[in-house]
Amino acid sequence: MAKQRVKFTFPQELITLPVIYELGKHFDVVTNIRRADVTEDRGWVVLELDGDLQEIERGIEWVTSKGVRVDPVEGDIVEG
Repeated sequence: MAKQRVKFTFPQELITLPVIYELGKHFDVVTNIRRADVTEDRGWVVLELDGDLQEIERGIEWVTSKGVRVDPVEGDIVEG
């Protein structure tokens, strides 16, 4: 099982869509929101993605194809 930390940056037209929910539903990936900031005109979310590496990569490809920017995140993000 792999774990990957990523940051999703949403353009204004996508901030109201359930992209993270759909990612977890359509791919065998567990999403864990670690940080987020959403306003009327922009939004970003830092996520931990758990699952098979190939499935995580397929999910990230799908999210990118929807128009969400995906960047890797290094280091500690709110450990608890």
